Amino acid sequence: MARYTGPKSRIARKFKEPIFGPDKVLEKKNYPPGQHGLSKKRMKQSEYAVQLQEKQKAKYTYGILEKQFANTFERASRAHGVTGEVLIQLIESRLDNVVYRLGISPKRSGARQLVSHRHITVNGKVVNVPSYHLKSGDKIAIREKSKSLEIITRSLSSNYNAFPWLEWNNDTMSGSFISAPERSQVPENIKEQLIVELYSR
Repeated sequence: MARYTGPKSRIARKFKEPIFGPDKVLEKKNYPPGQHGLSKKRMKQSEYAVQLQEKQKAKYTYGILEKQFANTFERASRAHGVTGEVLIQLIESRLDNVVYRLGISPKRSGARQLVSHRHITVNGKVVNVPSYHLKSGDKIAIREKSKSLEIITRSLSSNYNAFPWLEWNNDTMSGSFISAPERSQVPENIKEQLIVELYSR
């Protein structure tokens, strides 16, 4: 399946959460899309449907395709620790997500594009793979010739959020991935245990 490029408000309404950021449409229509969205007699979801929806929400939130997500889960299941928590840590360690967390881009889709267009370096080398997994101590920076791009400077001036597992220096436009975050530090409302149960079927 190709990456979703349709109306984001429709997806946010499907999950009843602003998974792509603040959404005025969701505020006005906080019910699922479609002609039966307002119906009070909606069928009760099965256990499988609830688990599947949680996986889809995680995929849409982080902008990950099905095969990528399955591969990440497989890696998490082989690692030491609680599978669900490791899954979130691996996803949060993706380069595109870290670029977004550092405030270099206001959206994950924009962060993925910046990486793909070779505007980001890791440990001094250009990396153009959005799914690249960072390790503790890795240095992330904006490529020298890209530091003056308006889309980057505007985002850094208005969208920087501090996260305890990341460091950022606005003067040098560079930062560090200190370590994978603890689950309690990740603000996304994802019930990862439901995803584990889905893949364990």
